Amino acid sequence: MNREDIILQVSEKLRLIRTEAGYTQDKMAEIIGVSKKTLVQIEKGRVLANWSTVVAICALFRETETVQFLFGSEPLEVVETVAREGIEFRKSKTLGGRVWWKVISKSKGYILQQNILSKHFRILDRRNYRIFSSMDERQSKQRFKELIQSQE
Repeated sequence: MNREDIILQVSEKLRLIRTEAGYTQDKMAEIIGVSKKTLVQIEKGRVLANWSTVVAICALFRETETVQFLFGSEPLEVVETVAREGIEFRKSKTLGGRVWWKVISKSKGYILQQNILSKHFRILDRRNYRIFSSMDERQSKQRFKELIQSQE
């Protein structure tokens, strides 16, 4: 998943997100910081939302079923990982990946997981803090190996 994929998915589901949240087009446009005309154009599929609008939607509507369906329980992690092209040692507490995550490997208190929706990877420590995220499988496996070796 990359920035363009996220923009496309959110743009295509914007009407559903707005409806689920219970907002009119006027109110939704105000909330996400676009004109009503722009919102209508996005909802009709004539234009795509820009990256800033998509980030705002993911942040402000992260609890909606639609956004959760697109990106899992942590849409901001997906957006942040894509925007920064990976995250290194920026600890944030997670629920441990009980939903939306597949365990790739476990060793010495570290867990390498892959999100089943966005396909991005992350490494958690023994207290379920995310210490690394990346869209790159090779990079994620290499960082996991380095962490394991540092514990020897």
